[in-house]
Amino acid sequence: MTSSALPSPADAPVDTRADTTTLPPPPAAPFVPVAVTQRIEALDVVRGFALMGIFLMNIEYFNRTFGSMGEGLPRTAHGIDWLAGWFVFYFVQGKFWTIFSLLFGMGFAVMLVRAEQAGRPFVKVYLRRILALATFGAAHFIFLWDGDILFSYAMGALALLIVLYGKPKPILLGIAACIGLGFLPECKPFFAVAAGLATYGLLALYLRSPKMVKLRGRAIPLFSMILMTLGALASIAAVVFWVLPDGPVEPRGPLSTFGPLVLFVGWLSWKYHEPAEKRQLRTAVSVYLFFGVASTLGGILQTFTPDPAALGAASAASAPARAASAAAAKPAAAASTVLAKTASAAAKSGKDSKDEKAEKPKKTKEERAAEMREERAKNLAERAEEIAREKKTFTQGSYADTVDWRARRFLEKAAGDAGFAVVLVAMFLIGTWFVRSGVMERTAEHLPLFRKLALWGLPLGIGLGLLSSLIAMSHTPGVRDDGWGIARGLQMIGNLPACLGYVGLVVLMLHSTGPWSRIRVLAPLGRMALTNYLMQSLIQAVYFYGWALGHWGMPRAQQVVFVAVVYVAQIAFSHWWLARFRYGPMEWLWRGFTYRQVPPLRLGSGSEGAPASASA
Repeated sequence: MTSSALPSPADAPVDTRADTTTLPPPPAAPFVPVAVTQRIEALDVVRGFALMGIFLMNIEYFNRTFGSMGEGLPRTAHGIDWLAGWFVFYFVQGKFWTIFSLLFGMGFAVMLVRAEQAGRPFVKVYLRRILALATFGAAHFIFLWDGDILFSYAMGALALLIVLYGKPKPILLGIAACIGLGFLPECKPFFAVAAGLATYGLLALYLRSPKMVKLRGRAIPLFSMILMTLGALASIAAVVFWVLPDGPVEPRGPLSTFGPLVLFVGWLSWKYHEPAEKRQLRTAVSVYLFFGVASTLGGILQTFTPDPAALGAASAASAPARAASAAAAKPAAAASTVLAKTASAAAKSGKDSKDEKAEKPKKTKEERAAEMREERAKNLAERAEEIAREKKTFTQGSYADTVDWRARRFLEKAAGDAGFAVVLVAMFLIGTWFVRSGVMERTAEHLPLFRKLALWGLPLGIGLGLLSSLIAMSHTPGVRDDGWGIARGLQMIGNLPACLGYVGLVVLMLHSTGPWSRIRVLAPLGRMALTNYLMQSLIQAVYFYGWALGHWGMPRAQQVVFVAVVYVAQIAFSHWWLARFRYGPMEWLWRGFTYRQVPPLRLGSGSEGAPASASA
């Protein structure tokens, strides 16, 4: 789309025949779907390219349980399967959902710019767009696949509206309501939603509020003061918990990580508060990097600090009961845990019956460590059982079983997306900058920038991922000192520059004069991104799940071949479809709901008679 081609209200002719009469402004043109001739080709090409990476990443989730995905590369992989998994893990994973997030932010900015230039309301229309996307995402999650990203994007888009347009009173009321709902049975996920709303409110305060606080003659943004205060308090609490002999153990790591980091970010937000036109981009990059750095620092603390649950473990392991438990198989371990809990409950009940008012003796460090080990063993056993149930459901269960499995987890997914939306907002804001600055609309004029992104972003981003591979490529659940947290944090930090590098590379290829320019063949695929994304899930669900063809467990190298075949077929299908229709089927539904009209679908009908190739 070329937003500069749209007329501005200021360009309307002025009637000079009646000086004493003020004419009302002309009505704004209706908000309609973008015409084919107004599309930004680079966006469609990058979107089509990103679909390949998303496919390569998602297919593993159709052949492996979600519960085991946090373990990294499977230790059982070898040969060409290991090589294929390694390539996707370090050259694809994490790089392409960030590209899609950038593109989503760009699409938001395109709609916003069009609305501003034409003098049309924007928020209500965009809320309908979000509602439609959330509906698609929820249906996709429940009825097809629990790796859905559409609902996450809808939550992120809603969070973006809160950050850019939200008012303090509704935000505070929303936080209070979510906290209240969190105390209801089975509603704890609402606490996560409340935390997300609080974060969005803080970002809105920083980006839009001019309020300053005076401290020793210096003006400090209210947001920066809040952040520095919270960071200082958390840092002090961390020191206290480390120094106190009987201080709480669990909060030490998180407070030691987030306290100094929040304090530092608060200082940065104060130092780089101006100029205002750079605030959004700086905030977006800082928010994304905050989580990557926090993950890395948390991994360092976890790897190099003593495990509080290890205190007294050696002596406990030497006891006969412990030795038998360690040597037993998983069912025996689970039974031992149940017996231990039953005995503990019986002992506690007997003690309380003797003297309920008697003060309980203070637990020793060894006793607290033993409780932590018991809780950790319980969580690991529950996790193993959950993974076993998941695999059985998707390899042997009926379609109704898989729907039930996902439907029961939808509320948990929605709450998780409320937190994940903070990262999405950062990516959306970066994408918004690309459009607002004119970089994506006039890519030919900004080739030096895209060249820098490719030359610096790819080596830096992928290099950080490869560096992380030297630390850890796989993870054993329950192990703290394998460096997995450090590796994942470094990879997350590298995903942002790698994502920008891939975008720069695709744009450079698009504008080249050689054979690389043929990458524009991906434009129709990108124009139908929603349809093709859902089609990929449908094809994979039918091919891999037990209720259909049942090819679960395809080796990783064969997965890459599967992706290549389906991806090429989707390119051909997209060209065929758009030679006859204006939009993909799902895009047509999405636009119809957003603009409250039925847009013409077939080419040659309505006012938009341009051929599909006009976008090129």
